[in-house]
Amino acid sequence: MNESPFKGKTGITRVWNAFHYSMAGLAAAYRNEDAFRQEVWLAAVLVPLALWLPASGIGKALMIASVLLVILVELVNSAVEAAVDRISFEQHHLAKRAKDIGSAAVFVALVNAVVVWGLVLFG
Repeated sequence: MNESPFKGKTGITRVWNAFHYSMAGLAAAYRNEDAFRQEVWLAAVLVPLALWLPASGIGKALMIASVLLVILVELVNSAVEAAVDRISFEQHHLAKRAKDIGSAAVFVALVNAVVVWGLVLFG
């Protein structure tokens, strides 16, 4: 089985490359994914708001973590959608299922954020 030629790097070289791949991924998501852009701007408002609101340290951490979880799940969803589209643009029930499940994951993360914020602020 052929492995990627980029595998096998170790130490600081691997960490440095991983950092650059991650930054490229964030840039690509921001550039190409409308939902990701919206969630980043929402996070830009909600994270400072969480820090400002009168909640405990744990409450603030939970509020921020719930917002970051939405961004994380959106990144995974966007990766799944890109991989499915790379394979084929044809309508296929498995492609639809994969995309719908990814979308459902984002929805669950958004509901989680709303619940966490509600419990911290009003619970």
